[in-house]
Amino acid sequence: MKREAINQLKSWKESSPRKPLILRGARQVGKTYLLKMFGETEFSKYHYVNFEEDQQLESLFEKNLDPHRIIDELQLYLERPIDPENDLLIFDEIQRCPRALTSLKYFCEKTPELALCAAGSLLGVYMNWESFPVGKVTFRDLHPMTFEEFLTGIEKRQLAELLHNHALTEPFPVVAHEKLWELWKHYLIVGGLPEAVDTYRKQQDNLFTAFQSVRNLQHDLIDTYMADIAKHSGKLNAMHIERLWRNVPIQLAQTQDGSASKYKFKDAVPGFRGYERLSVPIGWLESADLLIRTSTVNRAEIPLMGFMSDNRFKMYFFDVGLLGAINGMSPGVFISYDFGSYKGYIAENFVAQELTTVGIRDLFCWEGRTSEVEFIIAIGDQIIPIEVKSGHVTQSKSLKVYEERYDPKQSYVLSGKNISYSGTRHYIPIYAIGRLMQGFNV
Repeated sequence: MKREAINQLKSWKESSPRKPLILRGARQVGKTYLLKMFGETEFSKYHYVNFEEDQQLESLFEKNLDPHRIIDELQLYLERPIDPENDLLIFDEIQRCPRALTSLKYFCEKTPELALCAAGSLLGVYMNWESFPVGKVTFRDLHPMTFEEFLTGIEKRQLAELLHNHALTEPFPVVAHEKLWELWKHYLIVGGLPEAVDTYRKQQDNLFTAFQSVRNLQHDLIDTYMADIAKHSGKLNAMHIERLWRNVPIQLAQTQDGSASKYKFKDAVPGFRGYERLSVPIGWLESADLLIRTSTVNRAEIPLMGFMSDNRFKMYFFDVGLLGAINGMSPGVFISYDFGSYKGYIAENFVAQELTTVGIRDLFCWEGRTSEVEFIIAIGDQIIPIEVKSGHVTQSKSLKVYEERYDPKQSYVLSGKNISYSGTRHYIPIYAIGRLMQGFNV
């Protein structure tokens, strides 16, 4: 399971001065696997401790937070020496030990030579904000696997390399395009959670069995997220947050015109009306990386944030595979690509997920009087419109309205068609959105 985030970790290793690193991300996105792989490939040795598996570890931090003493006692606990100059130390599930979280400040100040990485559920880390070593850590984010990472993970390396290296000025080879399109539909079923990808990889010679196994796993993972919400938010809050999290797929599934609609607050949580009452649970789920917000703007000008309203936005799920599972969509629907009204929002959710994963933190949608462009991305002094089409029909009245109003240097239509051009408008296969963003160096 090769992850592009390994390159960010390598850059952190070589940085100076180097602070302890916290790898952020929702549960099940592969933080532990990535850090262990980093330790195996980039260090002479790595030392791993998990505060959830062994709660006795907390006692090592009770006396004081002197990093030299903690390292000495960790050596006794692990029964092997720790070389601060050459080894990697991993604190996993650090949210379970607030004092370990606080100790990162002192590791930063007193043992800067030690490479120390921590990982933990975003839910727990944010709940322990009073213990947070502000200004003394470096953050890196890990999201579900991208489509390109999915291809590598299921051992389609030749296609992954083609996607990664292909210049988007020429069409993909026809056979490769057809294979990539078919595997993209598989990705919509599986999503980007590493365990789901690995389950599919092991059984991909029998698609029926593979997809059934993936769906069973996804339902188990959904239960895990629900349990995590309950653990960190309190009984009453958990009911509201869980209801709101499940409401997002429901609202997306109610889309009538094929495109995701503005999020509606009415009846999302019984007894809660308006954005003010729901802003806290929505923010809670965003902070936990379980939802992706796309803010609506009615003017495409820099800065886009200046034209957004707090209460006008779309909400997407953080993983498109879980979205299909929670809405009860049969894998056969994706393979035949007969989504009905599902088409648009599933494709949009994929694009939102890819854009977030490549590092675009703020997503926006442009809305005119009778027109809508699903995504507009600010890169430097440019605003780039991206229209999303779920199939092979690429006509776009809304994008034409946008182009006439703002005259962008370039605009993009994502669909099932191969690469082509018409003036400043570029038609790109939807599966290549991540590759497109690489070209902009985001």
